[in-house]
Amino acid sequence: MKNNSFIIIMLGVVVALMAAILFRWKLFTVEQEEEDLRLFTVEELALYNGTHPDLPILLGILGSVFDVTKGKSHYGTGGGYNHFAGRDASRAFVSGNFTGDGLTDSLQGLSSSEVKSVVEWRDFYFRSYTFVGKLVGRYHDSQGNSTKYLKGVEVKAARGAQLLEKQKKEEAKQPSCNSRWSQGDGGEVWCDVGVPRLVQRPLEIALTGKMTKRCACFKEEQLGQPGLEVYDGCDFLGKSCRV
Repeated sequence: MKNNSFIIIMLGVVVALMAAILFRWKLFTVEQEEEDLRLFTVEELALYNGTHPDLPILLGILGSVFDVTKGKSHYGTGGGYNHFAGRDASRAFVSGNFTGDGLTDSLQGLSSSEVKSVVEWRDFYFRSYTFVGKLVGRYHDSQGNSTKYLKGVEVKAARGAQLLEKQKKEEAKQPSCNSRWSQGDGGEVWCDVGVPRLVQRPLEIALTGKMTKRCACFKEEQLGQPGLEVYDGCDFLGKSCRV
């Protein structure tokens, strides 16, 4: 019995030692990765815009810098995404403005939904390309630490995700209309059960900064609810409406 207890104690000691070694190794690996990352100035990043054949092609988004050389046909000179190379043009990922003031890292005035999309683009680059460093400026300080602007962006993106999920749950309670469009016949909406009505999407203001409407199907006994709009030219109880 004493021998068995001794063996059990020793096994516990060995397991604890192995866990400590593994933890220290992981910590060392993370530290090494941090040391390998480079801090770029705006001027330095601009050198990696795809015009120098001996240099990699880099781009920044929200202050994170990625090597996109493997996508040279897209990000190199003449490529469709070359405007992103050698700079942080975070705003352009959602604005579609690839000229002049549009190629900026400022997200000022963007909605929570748009900011969420920029963060998702950054996550795409983390998954698809090599993260090589950080851009000193709006999103990282001279030590590579996150600034209040980056933290604010991440909070706003998280808020956008919460609102979007809430909107999906709310709208799932009232089924959307079917719809189709053709050049010859134009547009049409219809309901398999109930009748089409236009309704406001109140959460859309917080998500996009704009009030929009959607087509939802309501049963006849629900038509007394406020805020339901009949399509122009459509019968009050018509199951199909031209739009």
